[in-house]
Amino acid sequence: METTRKDRRRAARLARAEETRRRALSPVRILLQIAAIPLVAAAVAVPLYLRTSDYPPMDAIRHLAALAGCEQAAAVGLAPAREGGLGYHRRNDPDGDGVACGTAHAAASAPARPADPEAPSRMTGGAKFLRP
Repeated sequence: METTRKDRRRAARLARAEETRRRALSPVRILLQIAAIPLVAAAVAVPLYLRTSDYPPMDAIRHLAALAGCEQAAAVGLAPAREGGLGYHRRNDPDGDGVACGTAHAAASAPARPADPEAPSRMTGGAKFLRP
């Protein structure tokens, strides 16, 4: 029995559809698309932050880097930082004295002392709960 031209075209169309479906549902392609989400978000958020920041662009980048922690704030030259100033973030001010990363340099040079279990601690942006 000879296949007709119509049957060959249908078979070719089904083969193309299956190949397209296989490519679209490829696990590698899906993982790459998921991995691209944070990159696209950063590519949109950072320039937007730079345009809307009160600081000049280079200082805004340094201020943003200081948000990552006291080590990074010191690396970009913003530690210690006073409240309201460049590099100050409440999450980097655990004692709430208005100086972010103020104890980072002092703690590195001072001998270690045992932690006082009754001393109140403050943590902003984390899951630590405080006693009233």
